[in-house]
Order: sequence, then structure tokens, then C-alpha cells
Amino acid sequence: MHAWLCENPTGPESVTWKEVPTPEPRDGEVRVAIKAASLNFPDLLIVQNRYQLKPPLPFVPGSEFAGVVEAVGAGVSHLKPGDAVAAFSGTGGFATQACVSAAATLPLPAGVAFDDAAAFVLTYGTTHHALLDRGALRAGETLLVLGAAGGVGTAAVQIGKAVGATVIAAASSDEKCALCRSIGADATIDYSRENLRERLKELTGGRGPDVVYDPVGGDLAEPVFRSIAWRGRYLVIGFAQGAIPSLPLNLPLLKGASLVGVFWGDYARREPQANARALGELLRWYREGKVKPVIGQRLPMTELPQAYTLMGSRRVLGKLVLVNA
Repeated sequence: MHAWLCENPTGPESVTWKEVPTPEPRDGEVRVAIKAASLNFPDLLIVQNRYQLKPPLPFVPGSEFAGVVEAVGAGVSHLKPGDAVAAFSGTGGFATQACVSAAATLPLPAGVAFDDAAAFVLTYGTTHHALLDRGALRAGETLLVLGAAGGVGTAAVQIGKAVGATVIAAASSDEKCALCRSIGADATIDYSRENLRERLKELTGGRGPDVVYDPVGGDLAEPVFRSIAWRGRYLVIGFAQGAIPSLPLNLPLLKGASLVGVFWGDYARREPQANARALGELLRWYREGKVKPVIGQRLPMTELPQAYTLMGSRRVLGKLVLVNA
């Protein structure tokens, strides 16, 4: 098999495409022939040694992939060779094959494309957990999505609409805002040229958004929190802008608002039954056409360095998927 190996996490340049022994699944594992893997922001951070997960060296990056089960280890009864699955494993996805815990795999219903499946579990799992579990978003409320043209951002737009919220999508260009409108956003804000607070006031009649979905961080956080509605919920998803913001704690007090952390990986590990129910609902919404990954670009698996460059420059619309021939 071939895999991208990271032997020293100094950045994307530290990964090399190498031939390595094909692993055999251990007890409770399956080996998957990878058809597609998606690139997520943590996949960039992990090779820069900036992510909370620090795997032993060397490791194969790639947290999320889809493919076909090739072999099963002892104790695995619900999967068999030939089954189509998606998996979230934290590492291992940027390769031709990977062994993963059977508990971390999701059997795919007929009709789910491998590239969609590779862009589904982490992105939509995170967003469903954030909006419905942590944010308690309800029909009729207003949701603001920052970084709305990215992978989790487009998922948030779709899930917000699926539950009946009014969705305001904020992004950094006209092209990105147009994408958000095309997938259902009720209104958009181009924060590269529009005043975010004034536009929010205009769009919400001065009330502000009930829920904020923020995978961006940086200098957007404080002005947005100052605009949040009474009893608003501000969801901390990540820090794609790079800087981790510091908020004055009088703001939650004055707004009666909540600052809510979202860590889907630990939620899936600690509350697997709740996570399974959420993924089941998401697959039902996929079949109903309510959610579908926005795949802005597909590249061969061998082009991972180019994919990292696109991710680092924030030029990816929706998800970027790497495919094996």
C-alpha cells in the first residue's frame, strides 16, 4: 500500500508519499480500501504540531475517509468484506488502505457516493452536535454562520435550514456568499467589505442572531458577540483565522448569553449512542435531499501537498476531497 507519512510535524512539507506494508486488522478492527478522503482544517494543524491530538511518529494524516471493507479482525460481526463504509479515525486517511476500529466506522446505505461519504461524518457530525445539542437551535430562530463557505460552514447553513431557522451566512468574498445563497442561506454578509455589526443589526431588526456558529475565531469574535441576541448561544467550533480570541466576560453577562465549546471528537467517544442517533438523522436528511456535502474540488490522493496549500490559503469552497484511482 501507499500512504502519506509525517515523520516530523513541521508543516505540510513534512509529509512524503511512501510504499509501506499493508496492515492486518487487529481485534475489533477492519481494513478499508480507501476510495476517498476529505481534507479538514485539523488535518493541516496536526502536521504543524498545532492540534490537540499529537499521534506517535511517524503517522499518516487524514481523519475522515470512505471506502470498502477488505478484511475484518476478530470480534467484528456487523461488518464484512465488501461493505461500503465511512470512517472517522483521527489519522490514517491519506493512504490507499487503513485499519480502523470497527466502532469508528459507519455502514453506508445504498446510493451514498464515496466522495460525499468522505466529507460527511466529521463535518456534519460536528455541526449537528453544535447546533442541535450544544446550541439548542430551534425553528424560527436566527442562525449566523461565520466562515460559511467552508466545509463545516456549508454544513451549518444546510442543517440550520433543515430545522427551520433563518440563516445568515457570513463569508469573505462575493463568490463565497453566492455559494451560500445557492445552498439555502436567507441572507449573506461579505465581511471583507461590509461592516459586520451594522449589517447584522439591519438583517435582524436590531435584535441580533440567536445562535452563532464560529469556526473562524480571530478578530471576528468580539464584534459578533457584541451583536448577539438576548439569551444567545455562541458556539466555538475552531480558529481557522489562526488567532484564538479573548472575549471580555462582561459581554456574556450583559447579553444573558452563553459561550459554548464544541468538541465533537470527544462527544462521539464519550456519548457514542447519542452520536449514532445524530448520524442516523443526518443520513436520513441526506436521503431526503436536505443535506449534501458541498465538494468544491477533487484531487488525486497523490496531490495532498497541493490540497494543503489550498486549505492554508483559505481558497477551498466547501470540502476538498482526495480520491484513489
